[in-house]
Amino acid sequence: MAGRGKLIAVIGDEDTVTGFLLGGIGELNKNRKPNFLVVEKDTSITEIEETFKSFLARNDIAIILINQFIAEMIRHAIDAHMESIPAVLEIPSKEHPYDASKDSILRRAKGMFSAEDFR
Repeated sequence: MAGRGKLIAVIGDEDTVTGFLLGGIGELNKNRKPNFLVVEKDTSITEIEETFKSFLARNDIAIILINQFIAEMIRHAIDAHMESIPAVLEIPSKEHPYDASKDSILRRAKGMFSAEDFR
């Protein structure tokens, strides 16, 4: 992996994942495992969580992008992740707007600073 850099992984609805794949993020690792998961109506929460945990365990992934409405399904697993790499970023989808109050990264950041730090 030296010299190649790290990957971005995506867990999202079909439109989100397709957009990122068209942007060139799609990769297979040496075990032929993809760095993306398309979540459909029949995708189980267990499958989503297992995929998320497998992305966390891979040393070739630096960022995991996940649609916020999907992140809500596995919130306990996302909140349990405390490492800085891979970074887990929640993104909106076409049908589900972004809600900053649900974003685990922003909630953690708010706890680090007080209002007086910005005066």
